[in-house]
Amino acid sequence: MENFTPGSALTGGVLIGLSTVLLMGLVGRIAGISGIVNGLLWPAADWAGWRLAFLIGLIAGPVAWRTAGGFVPPVEITAQLPVLLAGGLLVGAGTVLGSGCTSGHGVCGLARLSPRSLVSTLIFMAVGIVTVFVIRHVIGD
Repeated sequence: MENFTPGSALTGGVLIGLSTVLLMGLVGRIAGISGIVNGLLWPAADWAGWRLAFLIGLIAGPVAWRTAGGFVPPVEITAQLPVLLAGGLLVGAGTVLGSGCTSGHGVCGLARLSPRSLVSTLIFMAVGIVTVFVIRHVIGD
């Protein structure tokens, strides 16, 4: 656990919780990122600027943290473009099949004690664990 940073983890967790509570309280919507992005890609009658503001906040948060002197670890992507595209499509298909993503089910759904969200989050985690195992130990990374 050489990269464990409890201060930034706690701060991030508090900010995620605060943003989901504010979104639910002020807009009446669950902070599921896949649903928010979907509403931007295919705007419906209930489209509002809050979707764009929320996504801008997701991007601006790490930038503000870095500007304030916080540490942001470097990101190194070693996978080839076809693998990244396939992964993105699989994640998109999974959010459709699961009726939401990890943020909607794992953060908001579990906080609302939703049984469906508990099952979805357990499936997300299990598939992630199996995927990492297969890639690292079967296919070889």
